[in-house]
Amino acid sequence: DIGWLPNGTVLVTERPGNSKIFVDGPDASPTTTAIPNVRSTGGEGGLLGLVVDPGFSDNGYVYVCMASDAGSATDVRVRRLTMSRPDGDSIESSTDIVTGIPHNDGARGRHSGCRLVFGPDGYLWVGTGDAAIGTTPQDDDSLGGKVLRVDRNGNAAPGNPGGRLWFSKGHRNIQGMAFRSDGIGMSAEHGPSRDDEVNLLVEGNFGWDPVPGYTESVPMTDTEKFPDAIEAAWSTGSPTLALCGATFIEGRIWGDWDGRLAVATLKASHLHVYDVDAEGNITNDERVIEGEGRLRAVNQGPDGLVYITTDRRSDGDRVLRVTPVPVD
Repeated sequence: DIGWLPNGTVLVTERPGNSKIFVDGPDASPTTTAIPNVRSTGGEGGLLGLVVDPGFSDNGYVYVCMASDAGSATDVRVRRLTMSRPDGDSIESSTDIVTGIPHNDGARGRHSGCRLVFGPDGYLWVGTGDAAIGTTPQDDDSLGGKVLRVDRNGNAAPGNPGGRLWFSKGHRNIQGMAFRSDGIGMSAEHGPSRDDEVNLLVEGNFGWDPVPGYTESVPMTDTEKFPDAIEAAWSTGSPTLALCGATFIEGRIWGDWDGRLAVATLKASHLHVYDVDAEGNITNDERVIEGEGRLRAVNQGPDGLVYITTDRRSDGDRVLRVTPVPVD
């Protein structure tokens, strides 16, 4: 993942547990800081999500989401780092604010990822995977297969169902979340053999329930079992693309792309761009930025440009910087 401090310092996470800190911008040599107790399986777990607190100038907070071996059993957790201000060139302290998100202890750490974004409501939104455990998406007492909504200390935000940490349930494997300046929020989610989904970030049940066992032949949104299940705003059908990180592209420099949703793809190795109307309906989509390998996270920087992290596995990873084409 990638984020920016108010003074322009760039933070980039690496799955094995490192944070690269570019104090003098993305073209300079970084400082590398190891995040303790990250359990990286080389698959779907490790150090993934990152978000800078909107109030960083006052509190110094940066949040990461990671698979952790700090306790008696591996889990996925949200850690709040207090970093030095203004440069963020060191970590002064850290606190785990959400623990107990389920982790798959298999060799690949299946569905053990986690993504973070601050919402316009001022709360931290956390997308979690189901850890490939069939019961977790519909289990109200589990934090797996959910969208959590919490405050800076990891407490449930007001308005969450039943006062729980989660805001919505019935998810399979959330890989990206983003909010637009008008308040529209959307997530990107992996399906099984079909139907990766783009979903609205709204309260409710999204209908994933792969039981008994972990049966992946059931629908991503099972409206027969759950008549009130929330349908996807968009789905891939078959084949899937392995949708991943997401951001809304905003600004006049982007012309017709102003307000569009950009989603990185892993398996399909391109950036998928969607037209999203004021009600959150997707009216058009297209593929761009192909040939760069697997794309993991996408974020718009404070300079208005779009930055994409790659997941090229054996070929060396990069951070791509994308600029709009000037229009006469």
